[in-house]
This record gives sequence, C-alpha cells and structure tokens, in this order.
Amino acid sequence: MLEERGAEAITAPTIRIAAPEDPAALDTACATAGTYDWLVFTSTNAVDRFMDRFVANGDVRDLKGVRICTVGTSTAARLHRYGIRVDLTPAETRAEGIVEAFLAAGNRRGARVLLPKSDIGRELIADALRDAGADVTEVIAYRTLPGSVERETDHDVYRMLLDRQIDAVTFTSPSTVKNFVNVIGRDQAADLLRTTVVASIGPVTAEAAQQLDIPTTVMPARYTIPDLVDALVEHFARKPRS
Repeated sequence: MLEERGAEAITAPTIRIAAPEDPAALDTACATAGTYDWLVFTSTNAVDRFMDRFVANGDVRDLKGVRICTVGTSTAARLHRYGIRVDLTPAETRAEGIVEAFLAAGNRRGARVLLPKSDIGRELIADALRDAGADVTEVIAYRTLPGSVERETDHDVYRMLLDRQIDAVTFTSPSTVKNFVNVIGRDQAADLLRTTVVASIGPVTAEAAQQLDIPTTVMPARYTIPDLVDALVEHFARKPRS
C-alpha cells in the first residue's frame, strides 16, 4: 500500500507467526466451536490459523447460530472470505473496543465465548468478559515468535537508520516494537529512531514504544493498516522533504 502511494517500502520482519506447539487444544476448540454463543477474533492471524484448522476437519455451516465478533474491519473482511457474516465489530479497533461493544450489546452473563488468540495476546478481553459473567474459553491459535531482520531482508536496516536513509518506521503491534528493540538494542534503537518518523498503528503499540524510549510521531484515528498508511501519507504531505 505504501508503494502504491509512491513510497519505497523496506520490509524488515521482526516477528514471525507459527503454529501452536501442541495443536490438540485448537483442534478441540474447532470441533466444538458450534456449541458456543460467541466466537471472538482479535486479529487476521487468529482468523487464518483458526479457520484453516476448522475447515480442514469441519464445515462453516457448523457455525450456524454462533455469533461472531471481530476487532476491526480487516479481521471481518478475512472472515468474509469463508462466507461468514460478522455480527459485531466495534468502532474502536482494539481490545478495549471489543469489550465495550460486547457489553453494550446486552447482558452477557452465562454466554459461552470462544477466543482464539496469540500465545502473547493480552488478557484484557477474557478477563473483562469473565467479570461480566461470561464463560470464556481461550485457545492458542498461533504463536508470535521473534523474526530476524538480518536474515529476512537484503537491507542493512541498522546502517540505513544510522545514515538517516530511512524516513519512517512503522510498528503494527507491541511485539514488533519489542522485537525490533531486541534486534537493534534498546539504547541504539532509541537513538536511531529519535530523528526518524515513528508510525504506530494504535495506542497500545505506541505505549509499548514509549516504554522503550521511542516516541510515536504518527498514529491514525482508526487502528488499521490502511489508516496507518493514510496517516503517513498525510504527515509527509504536510511536511514535505527538503
């Protein structure tokens, strides 16, 4: 999307997605998904990993009667590929938005909720729904592991940042920030990004960056990739390069 808008995009993966170490719990969740009242997806990765296992051994018609909640429009769009209609998507694309929309929609006491998630996913949704009386089952749909910038890109990102050849760095999750810092080094990352535009997809990511002494320059009003791209374009349109 950035390249379509005229930018040069340097891909530097700091995380990689992997299957659960033991898929048995995920397979059980897929087999019993039709018995839940709600199925909640907090990312496109959760959709992909859960649905891949689900359709391998079942049928989307088994989800008839199960209501679906997604964190945002991109996650909802990913479910549409499977012919699944989403019942609830909050206006605010983050965990807090799911909780607020979910509870505002009615009494959830006794509701059975299945929550496929990352192994490092936040506990906020499950905890809040349990506090409201829901019966929440969490299942690890995928693992988020450190990537290797050096091995997975042809660019020397450290050198490019040092030589100020990178105008902006984008972070799309707290784990991308943390693993970037692990690769570059905490002090070095803070110094290198001090003169670079840092674009964080949302407040949770921005907070993770701030805790590592990396201030966020650009953050979209809606926490999606397309909105992050738009916010970056608008930033550089307002402040043209010399």
